[in-house]
Amino acid sequence: MEGAMQTQMLLASILVGLAVFFIAMGLQKLRDEQSVHMRELINTYGRAVRARDLELSQPFHERVLQPMLHRMIRRASRLAPSSNVVKVQQKLLMAGEPFGLTPLDFAGLRILAGATGAALAALFAIGTRRPIMSAILYSVAGLLIGFLLPNMWLNRRIRARQRAIRKALPDALDMLTICVNAGLGFDAAIARVVDKWSNPLTEELERVLYEMRMGVPRADALRNLADRTGVPELSSFVAIIIQAERLGASIAETLRAQAQSMREQRRQWAEEQARKAPVKMLIPLVLFIFPSLFVVILGPAIPRIMQTFGK
Repeated sequence: MEGAMQTQMLLASILVGLAVFFIAMGLQKLRDEQSVHMRELINTYGRAVRARDLELSQPFHERVLQPMLHRMIRRASRLAPSSNVVKVQQKLLMAGEPFGLTPLDFAGLRILAGATGAALAALFAIGTRRPIMSAILYSVAGLLIGFLLPNMWLNRRIRARQRAIRKALPDALDMLTICVNAGLGFDAAIARVVDKWSNPLTEELERVLYEMRMGVPRADALRNLADRTGVPELSSFVAIIIQAERLGASIAETLRAQAQSMREQRRQWAEEQARKAPVKMLIPLVLFIFPSLFVVILGPAIPRIMQTFGK
C-alpha cells in the first residue's frame, strides 16, 4: 500500500513539473518577444517608451494568457508527425480557418489537449485513491479523449459551414442571375452578392474577388473556391461556369439554369430531412416518452395487480 502511494505521488510530481516547465517556457518566450517589440517602438518613434506602461495598457488575457497558450501549442506541435499537414490544412480551409489556426497549431493543440486530458484523469484517479493500474488506464483514456476532441470539433465545424453554404447557395445564384440580367458583369454581380449578405458563402466569394484583384485568373479563383469549401453543389456550379466561359455560352442563361437546379435540390434535401424526422424522433419517443406514459397509465393499477396476484 505504501509503495502504491509513493508511485502515485511520483506520477503527480512529474505531471506538475511538466506543467510548470511548459508555463515557464511560454512566459520566457513572451518576455523575449515583448522586449524586442519595445526596442522596435523606441527605434521607430525616436523617444523612450516605458515598457511597463505599454505592457499594462493591454488586457491581461492579451498580455499573458493568449501568447503563453500560443507558444505552448507551437512547442507541442514539434512532437506531431508532419505526414498529414496537407490534410489538416485542407480541413482548416474547409472549416474557415477558425481562430487563425495553422496545421502546426492544430497539431500542437491536439497534443496539448491529450496531455491535459491525461493529467486530469491521473489527478482524478489519485484523488479517488485508485490502484496504480487504474490510474494508468485513466491516464491513457484521458489522453485518447483529449487527443480526439479537437478533431471532432473541427469535423463538426466543417459540417456546419458546408450546411450553411449549401443553404445560402440558391439565393446567391438568384441574386447573381438578376444582376447579370441587369447588365452587370460576373465579377460585379459577385461583389453585389458579397455586399448584400454576410454568411460563409459570401466570405468565400469575397476571397474569390480578392484573388482576382491580385491577378489570379477567374477560373483558378473559382476552382480554389470549390477546393476550400468541399461542397458538391458548389463544385458543380463552378465547373459549369468555367465550361460556359470557355465555350462562350451565355452566363445569364447558365446562372438561371443553375439557380433552378439548386432550388430543386434544396427542396429535395428538405423533403429528405422531413422523411428522416420520424425515424429520429423514435429514439427519444422510446427512451423518454413511452416510459413516462406507462408510469402514468399503469402506475395506479400496479398495487391492485400485485394484490390480486398475491392472493
